[in-house]
Amino acid sequence: MLFALLLTVALAALAVFQLALALGAPLGRYAWGGAHRTLPARLRIGSAISILLYAVIALIAWDRVGGVDLFAETFSVVAMWVIFGYFALGILMNAISRSKRERYTMVPVTLVLAALALLIALGYGELAVAA
Repeated sequence: MLFALLLTVALAALAVFQLALALGAPLGRYAWGGAHRTLPARLRIGSAISILLYAVIALIAWDRVGGVDLFAETFSVVAMWVIFGYFALGILMNAISRSKRERYTMVPVTLVLAALALLIALGYGELAVAA
C-alpha cells in the first residue's frame, strides 16, 4: 500500500499544480509544452480534466493494491498497466518538450509516477488476504 500512497501524494501535488494552472497562475512554462506563461482557456480546461484523471488513477491504484474494492480485479490489473504506459509515454513527451523548465521539472516527476505505477501493476504492495 505504500506505493499507492506515494502515487496518491504525487498525484495530489500535481492536482494542486493543475488547479493553479486552471485558475490562471503564470506557471504555463512548466506544462502543456511550455508555450504559454498563462494558459489559454482550452489548456485550462485540460488542466481541470487532468485533476479528474489523477483522481481516477489514484482510485485504480488503491483498488489494485486492495485498499478499496471498486472495480473487478481484472479491470484494475489491466488499468494499472495502461496507467504505467501512460506515464512512460509522459516521460518521452516531457523529454521532447521545447520548454527547458518543463523538461527539467516534469521528466523526473513522470519518471517517479511511472516507477510507482509499474510497481503497483506488478502487484507490489498488495494487501495479503488471509484464507
